[in-house]
Amino acid sequence: MTGLESTLRRIKENISVNPEKPHYECPECRDTGFIQFTTDEGRISVRECSCQAVKQSKQLMEQSGISREFNSKGFKNFDTKNIPQLIIAKRKAINYFKEFKDVEQTRNNSIMFCGQVGSGKTHLGVAISRSLMSKNIAVIYMAYRNAITKIKQVLIDSTDYYHEISRYSQARVLYIDDFLKGKVTEADVNIVYEIVNYRYMNNLPLIISTEKSLDEIITFDEAIGSRIIEMCRGNIVHLQGKELNHRLYS
Repeated sequence: MTGLESTLRRIKENISVNPEKPHYECPECRDTGFIQFTTDEGRISVRECSCQAVKQSKQLMEQSGISREFNSKGFKNFDTKNIPQLIIAKRKAINYFKEFKDVEQTRNNSIMFCGQVGSGKTHLGVAISRSLMSKNIAVIYMAYRNAITKIKQVLIDSTDYYHEISRYSQARVLYIDDFLKGKVTEADVNIVYEIVNYRYMNNLPLIISTEKSLDEIITFDEAIGSRIIEMCRGNIVHLQGKELNHRLYS
């Protein structure tokens, strides 16, 4: 029996065992992981359901150590404290999620939260990610410093390097948390450029949180910075002022 025949049989068995529309985590594929369709030539075939990419995204978040934070942070529990900057930031994040499918394939399809430590940048990035994933839109989480270190460790092995970097460069949506955190090396610049440039050339969205200002991002590397700024145009949120640091003033 071929792999396709085996998958088709599994789909049919799932349907026959559950004929009365029970609850599925993914109603589109009925938790089989595959969707049956008819090709232009009239043949029956299958494709992987989008829920599989979402499951992989959640696994990566768990491996990164953000899973507990991921499950607790949403738009509803983001406290703006009636501070205008935070009210605007929250509104930007919600609107970005609501308009995502309309802008996904455009040049300005990304969003960035930059500035003050402890102002909730990661919270909003996670809230967007959770909301997108609830719609079966896969978001890969990239803890910047850890990911860059791991990629540099496999630089001399082309197979491992491609595997690591393609995870981030080719994801439908990439969330880079703490972008440019730590000491910068020439290898960092090359790796970031490869990821950002691929996504820029292929209109693949970015969600970015960073303590750096736009000037600092441009100083890091103008080619990288200018691409990010263009992708995030209209959705760049600057947060300034120690009073925004909830760790100090909660």
